[in-house]
Amino acid sequence: MVFDLRSFLQRELPPVSAEPTFDFSDRDFGDVQVSGPAVCNFTARLAAGEAALTLSVQAEVPGACARCLAPVRQSVEATAAFTVRQRDLADPDFELPLTANGCLDVAEWAYQELFLAIPRVLLCSPDCPGLCPVCGQRKTACTCAPTADAAPKDARLSVLQRFLCDE
Repeated sequence: MVFDLRSFLQRELPPVSAEPTFDFSDRDFGDVQVSGPAVCNFTARLAAGEAALTLSVQAEVPGACARCLAPVRQSVEATAAFTVRQRDLADPDFELPLTANGCLDVAEWAYQELFLAIPRVLLCSPDCPGLCPVCGQRKTACTCAPTADAAPKDARLSVLQRFLCDE
């Protein structure tokens, strides 16, 4: 979706509202992917020569829990608001994705906001205990007896053990 921001600022136009959906399945989101369409809500209102732009985007992100590897499907929502003046369109450091003729690429803006909103670490729950270091099962289903030496020792940390023994 392309919104003619330059014309919107030059004319006294009524508010604009749209609810587009975008398919971001082929876009790069790092280690995660967005499944299904991203649902957006875009509005533009003109007041005192300034355009008030708002965008909200919601999408489903499937993946694996970073602690226990259980399947996770997380709903991610991002919102953004900008106030734009005519002179902002000529600024080379303007933050919104504009075409050469001053049109706002709403799909690209939605992609950028969603990219920043997706957590880099997906968890099945905030208090997920993870996997047992002995048997490899989820700690909630593990039958191993809890002991101090249950966790395998990391040889790379053995240097630090000397500091504890010196005291």
